Amino acid sequence: MLHDAHNHLQDETVAPHLDRIAAVWSELAGAGGEMVVNGTHPDDWPRVAALAGAHGFVRPAYGLHPWDVGAPRPADWLAQLAARLDADPRASVGEIGLDRWILDSAAPDDPRLGGVRRASIDEQTEAFVAQLALAAARNRPVTIHCLHAFDVLLPLLRELPVPARGFLLHAYGGSAQQVPELVGLGAYFSFNPAFLDRRKGARQDAFRVIPEERLLCETDAPAMPPPPVWRTHKLPPGADGVAPNHPGNIEAAYAGLAALRGVAEAELAARIADNFTRFFGPAR
Repeated sequence: MLHDAHNHLQDETVAPHLDRIAAVWSELAGAGGEMVVNGTHPDDWPRVAALAGAHGFVRPAYGLHPWDVGAPRPADWLAQLAARLDADPRASVGEIGLDRWILDSAAPDDPRLGGVRRASIDEQTEAFVAQLALAAARNRPVTIHCLHAFDVLLPLLRELPVPARGFLLHAYGGSAQQVPELVGLGAYFSFNPAFLDRRKGARQDAFRVIPEERLLCETDAPAMPPPPVWRTHKLPPGADGVAPNHPGNIEAAYAGLAALRGVAEAELAARIADNFTRFFGPAR
């Protein structure tokens, strides 16, 4: 039984392949294996809800991603988010967060950013704090994206209420040294198989020291594909020539993390199943 703690199955790049992905997932993940599909903007929340309605293995998450904070959105977006949560007790908040990479490092024409205005850290923080407050008030799981912005995120987590169940740092990109404090604040950490790249030594070091009761695995599909040698599942390239990451590559996340930590894959899978249920709640 495998669990993908974070992906974007609603993304339009995988829409032509949904039937194939669903068949692979049902065979691969086993009875009870689930994936958390994260919305990024009010425009894609209906697609997330539709996937959750069509597939029992999908848990919906709704959030305003920091890359989308600068995009036009309804004036009542936060009320819409609250309504989504209130309508579905299995729904979580995500993907939300902070991202300085888009401001300091991303190329001006990076196609992943789609020409959207890149919101300042202050704007991102305002959206993040409002969504975190919703999750905390309802004790819902919340999935946090943080890229080059732990200096902003950590003070907020120290000062603000977080859900009693904790929070998930997806594709954790902080240091091993920050792990103990984050654990104390309530963090879970999801391992992405893109970290199996030999150049990701710092990411690997962090996942060697994270307590086993706070570990999860993810794919972030259709983004963050594993290194080619680890790709067990593939999708055809899109119009841009880029092949989307297949959620079936969750296999690589489990296998790679088990190898990094020196444990049996079956033992790791059992532990992650327990962690997933504790954080996200029991299966449908």
